[in-house]
Amino acid sequence: MTLANPGETLLVHTRAELEAARAGRVGDVAVVMTMGALHEGHLALIRAARRRAKTVVVTVFVNPLQFGPSEDFARYPRTIDADLKLCEQAEVDIVFAPAVEDVYPGGEPMVRITPGPMGDVLEGAHRPGHFSGMLTVVNKLINLTEPDYAFFGEKDAQQLALIRRMALDLNLPVEIVPVPTVREPDGLARASRNRYLGPQARVSAVNLSRALFAGAEQRTPGAIRAAARAVLDRAARAEPPVELDYLALFDPATFAEIDEAYRGPAVLALAANVGGTRLIDNLPLGIEG
Repeated sequence: MTLANPGETLLVHTRAELEAARAGRVGDVAVVMTMGALHEGHLALIRAARRRAKTVVVTVFVNPLQFGPSEDFARYPRTIDADLKLCEQAEVDIVFAPAVEDVYPGGEPMVRITPGPMGDVLEGAHRPGHFSGMLTVVNKLINLTEPDYAFFGEKDAQQLALIRRMALDLNLPVEIVPVPTVREPDGLARASRNRYLGPQARVSAVNLSRALFAGAEQRTPGAIRAAARAVLDRAARAEPPVELDYLALFDPATFAEIDEAYRGPAVLALAANVGGTRLIDNLPLGIEG
């Protein structure tokens, strides 16, 4: 455990250290769960938590369970020193950065959270096992940090929906608080994986948000999809190209694709590979006809 002066950020690594850091603190607790490589999107979550709770805990843990065999677990950025400095500037009380064996003391877990049908589509279809690994670690970190509130970004719309459903279905004693997506001035959603983008790939990647905003200007499901698709079709001829995994317009309550007669809240979401980096983004919409 890295000791801190009163009012400074405390860095802890084990469950025992976390419990010692929590001892004697009064008032409600908020947690922000991260895999590190913190950026402005994470800081928006932390600021929202800081406004809400007496004690703010940030977890930094690159969770092996949510990476597929061909994904980037080994090269995922690990920047704990820089992350700790940002947390200190944001007045975080405790940073919990456990090792894999502290989160999974019995080794790879035999019992995991199953996401159900909402986890079989979109990201779940393209990344088998991802949501089971994500929900399992979120459940564990809720148990370890015992928060009153847990803050998650709306950029990962399917993740947020599944976490909310898990909290409801499993009667978890925590309020899940969403925070809007933070974007660069040109519209690109902030993400830790953005640092993988080279200069040309960074230019191409802006087409993801351009497609979403082009769709948002339309009124009907067909027109929304067509406007977004037109931007992505042009982006597929860029250098490097935007290689689309999916473009979906769905009901946020069920994640079912909506038809032309649908009216109500919707989410326009996409995932694509740009220069070898996989990016996701989404935009909440209201379809009124």
